[in-house]
Amino acid sequence: MKTIDDYNFEDKKALIRVDFNVPLDGDFNVTDTSRIDAATPSILKVLEDGGSAVLMSHLGRPKGKVNPDMSLSHICEKVSEIIGVQVKFASDCVGDVADTAVSELQSGEVLLLENLRFYSEEESGDEAFAEALSKHGDIYVNDAFGTAHRAHASTTIVANYFSGNKCFGYLLAKEIKAIEKVMQTGEKPITAILGGAKVSSKITIIENILDKVDNLIIGGGMTYTFVKAQGGKVGDSICEDDKMELALDILKQASEKGVKVHLPVDVLAADAFDNSANTQFMDVNEIPDGWQGLDAGPQTMENFKQVILDSKTILWNGPVGVFEMENFAKGTIAVGNAIDEATQNGAFSLVGGGDSVAAVKQFGFEEKVSYVSTGGGAMLESLEGRTLPGIAAILG
Repeated sequence: MKTIDDYNFEDKKALIRVDFNVPLDGDFNVTDTSRIDAATPSILKVLEDGGSAVLMSHLGRPKGKVNPDMSLSHICEKVSEIIGVQVKFASDCVGDVADTAVSELQSGEVLLLENLRFYSEEESGDEAFAEALSKHGDIYVNDAFGTAHRAHASTTIVANYFSGNKCFGYLLAKEIKAIEKVMQTGEKPITAILGGAKVSSKITIIENILDKVDNLIIGGGMTYTFVKAQGGKVGDSICEDDKMELALDILKQASEKGVKVHLPVDVLAADAFDNSANTQFMDVNEIPDGWQGLDAGPQTMENFKQVILDSKTILWNGPVGVFEMENFAKGTIAVGNAIDEATQNGAFSLVGGGDSVAAVKQFGFEEKVSYVSTGGGAMLESLEGRTLPGIAAILG
C-alpha cells in the first residue's frame, strides 16, 4: 500500500483529492472544520518536501450546475487559516482558468480548485473530465475517505492517468488501517456495538462481521425488532415487523458461529416521542401499548459496560438511544464512557457512521477513542466487506 510517505514531492505538483464537503452557515462560515483539519497533514507533507499542492473537492449537491452558494471560494480563507498558508483559488476545476492557475503555481504554494460537482461528468466518472483533471499534477494523492466508495472521476478514474505515481494520503491510509484492525488483525475479544433505528440498514454489516467478532451488542431502535421477534411486547416502540424473521436468522447465525449477542434487558420508555414526555424504566419485553423505548435502562448499561471492558477491539456504529434528546442520551453516554475506559486500558476502539460520530463529538469522546472515521457511507461499505473503488484505484 503506497502512502504519501513513499514519495518526495520536491519540485512536484501533488494533485490531492480532499473531502472539503464541510457544513456552512447562512453567511457561508464553516461550522465544522474536522475534514479540513484531517487533510492538513498530507498537504503540509507536500509543502515541506518542497512541492506544491493542487486541491480538488466537491461541496454539497449542485447536480452538475454552477451554484454560487456551493462555491469552494467560501472556504478558501478557512483552509488558509488552518494550514497556515494563503491558499489560491481557481474559479474552475478544468479548462483555461484552472490550467493557467496550476501552471503558475510555485513550490510551497497551495491552489484550491472550484467545486468538482459543478460538472455532471464528475459523478458519472467521465474519462475526458478525469484526464483533464489529471493534467494538474505529477503525483495523485487520494486523501478523501468520505468519497472513496464512489467511482467518480476525481476519486477513481483520474488514478488511471498516474501509473506508478499515485498513493494514499495520511487520512485515507489511517482509515484503511483502522478498519483492517477491526476486520482482519484485531486482538480478541472483538466487540461490535451496532445501534440506530433499523435492522434493515445494518443487515449487510451484521452478516459480514459475524465471522470476525466475539460479541455483538445491539441497541437503539433495532432492539425492538429483535425483542418482538422473540415474543416480547414492545408497545409503540419502533419495529420493523417485516424484518422479524431476519432478526431471528441473525440470532441463529450468531449462535452457530459462537458469537454472543447482547440485547437490552431494560429500557427507559416514554409515553411520547418527546424530551418532556413521561418516562419509566421497564423490562424490554414488557412495554405496554402507548409507551415506546427510547433509551437503554440501568441494568442494560451495566451489562454493556462489562462486555466492553472485557474487549480488546471495539467497533461502535450507532447510538443506543435517542441521544439528540437530553433525557434519552444517558445510554449512549454510558457506552462512550465504557469505550473510553476500555481504550485507556489498551483496547483499540473505532467509531464510525454518521450518528455515532455525531454523538462522539457532542459528548466529547473524540479524543478518548482510538479512531473516529471521517467517512460515513465509505466506512459502512468497508464494514459490509466491499472493496471501495477509490481504494482499488490506488492499489491497482
